Amino acid sequence: MRHVIALDVGGTGMKAALAGADGTLLHEARRPTGRERGPEAVVASILDFAEELRETGRQRFGSTAAAAGVAVPGIVDDARGIAAYSANLGWRDVPLRTLLSERLGGVPVALGHDVRTGGLAEGRIGAGRGADRFLFVPLGTGIAGAIGIDGRIEAGAHGSAGEIGHIVVRPDGPDCGCGQRGCLETLASAAAVGRAWAEACGDPRATAADAAKAVESGDARAQAVWQDAVDALAAGLVTSLTLLDPHTLIIGGGLAEAGDTLFEPLRAAVRSRVTFQRLPLIVPAALGDAAGCLGAGLLAWDLLSTEVTA
Repeated sequence: MRHVIALDVGGTGMKAALAGADGTLLHEARRPTGRERGPEAVVASILDFAEELRETGRQRFGSTAAAAGVAVPGIVDDARGIAAYSANLGWRDVPLRTLLSERLGGVPVALGHDVRTGGLAEGRIGAGRGADRFLFVPLGTGIAGAIGIDGRIEAGAHGSAGEIGHIVVRPDGPDCGCGQRGCLETLASAAAVGRAWAEACGDPRATAADAAKAVESGDARAQAVWQDAVDALAAGLVTSLTLLDPHTLIIGGGLAEAGDTLFEPLRAAVRSRVTFQRLPLIVPAALGDAAGCLGAGLLAWDLLSTEVTA
């Protein structure tokens, strides 16, 4: 059976699959990223994992993968296949596409940014299916966005399109690692909500999920923390939809797991802020933590399709 390798590299773990032409995940596996061992060890782990997947394909399906797609965090040069920088993984200018292709016997390899790759999957086979313009925004440790246009994801001139987590929504707000103050992700990411709730409730171990539960139980302190984050998120999203005019706004990541506890006040907050803008459909992501892996598989199949038509 013809298949491709799909690999989603995260800060703590790697998710991988062998994917069929219809997007079905024929085999799935996970490994720790091992970032505590340093960037060279992380690269070695990726290459070893990919080789294991290649051998699994040979044993199960009688042939090795026709191509591979890999999604990584940080700054990615998709065109040259270089993982340019990742603060979480500590690497710089890693020629990951070339290294993987060499390890996998010369098959074509596509390299993509993790959020844009997840957005590709949500747009084609997830919550954005059928929308010719969408914005995918996962709310996790940070906040980023994937801009979907006619079945593809816009990377921008320098590979950094969609970094909406660094829209300044409160100029006097918290310091951000990017050097600005009041960036969206310092106020409305899952990590930011967790920090705010930990301070409010006095439990340093408290998380955004704990905050959501407290909101649902009627805790006034949690409701204040939650509404503050929702208001910041709405401000950033309205800026984004003013610029991009999407049909659908897809919200994912850890914070979206709160369901209506997030979506009901968020829709109301966005609605109250729009003036001339058309209000998009605001929906939860459909693919969960499989989005990156599914998207990596789509990248690989797209690469094969391009080679056939070239």
